[in-house]
Amino acid sequence: MDIVNEILEKEQKKAEKYKPITVEKHLELEIDIGTLLASDTNDLDKKLIKLDKERDAYLLSLSRDNTQLLLNKIWDLPTERIDEAIVVRLPHPTTILPRAKPVPKPKPLTKWQEFAKAKGITNKKKSKLEWDEQLQKWVPLYGFRKAAAEKEKSWLIEVPQNVNPMTDMYEKKANEKSEKVAKNELQRLKNIARARKVKIPRVGLPVTADKASASQLATATSVAKASTASLGKFQNKLPKEKEARGIGVHELIPGKVKKRNLPVPTPQAEKENNLNLLDKILNKRPKIDIEKAVAKHINEEQNQRSQEKTLKPSKGKGKGKGNVTNFSAKKPKAGKGQRNPNKNTPGRKRR
Repeated sequence: MDIVNEILEKEQKKAEKYKPITVEKHLELEIDIGTLLASDTNDLDKKLIKLDKERDAYLLSLSRDNTQLLLNKIWDLPTERIDEAIVVRLPHPTTILPRAKPVPKPKPLTKWQEFAKAKGITNKKKSKLEWDEQLQKWVPLYGFRKAAAEKEKSWLIEVPQNVNPMTDMYEKKANEKSEKVAKNELQRLKNIARARKVKIPRVGLPVTADKASASQLATATSVAKASTASLGKFQNKLPKEKEARGIGVHELIPGKVKKRNLPVPTPQAEKENNLNLLDKILNKRPKIDIEKAVAKHINEEQNQRSQEKTLKPSKGKGKGKGNVTNFSAKKPKAGKGQRNPNKNTPGRKRR
């Protein structure tokens, strides 16, 4: 009996670890199986949430019960076996989830893809590897391993008979590869421009459409002629050739300026323009730089003072540096035969 009791106790402990798959709720959950979403609208137990010790255990049990109900709904769907795995097909979702960004637009087709779609050509998926007979191994179609295989194959390049024997074949091959890469890049940019409906000019002609018109071809011819040293003065004209009237010729030939066809102004508009012009002229005030004006005034004062010092006479006798009049000449003294009419001489009476 002791052994039986021990076995029963062990089984009971195991059963306590695994809770039952049946869960009872006061209100049923709103389940969207398409998005694997379960919304529980039942009220939470506020007393257990306020307790720090019981909060985590309560939330864990609540999450477990809601997940069990969601899994029960999933297992109610019809099941299939695919490669030793049991799967179910989820229905279309009913909950609309908001998006942070708009739905991406489909990638525009390239020129070849449009042609293949119109002709019904289906591209079969190629393998990423191909068998190289020369190296006797599988080589990838692209990547650094492909480049390494090409170097291993082209360790020696034969010079053809119609080519100069001193030609560097490795350099020629590298140039051909760079031209091919540039051509592919140009084609890629053209596909992008065509997908965005951007008009691009054709190479070598100043046009803005895929096909050049007669006037555009005439303009291109005139531009080519005007590109000479004489600006097309001595170039012969083709039979029945007409002069181009497009933009391009006037830019290359000096002296020929394209006239602007301005609208004829009305008398009222012309009067307003003239009045506005007069207001601008009369209201225009000269800009005065205060620092420069003050410096100029101080400089003028200093120059004036220096001139006054040079022209001022000296106080001492004799010749001075700043003397204007000459005081060195002697005055005549009163001697014999000279009389001073202002003084009365003794023994004589004035009449």
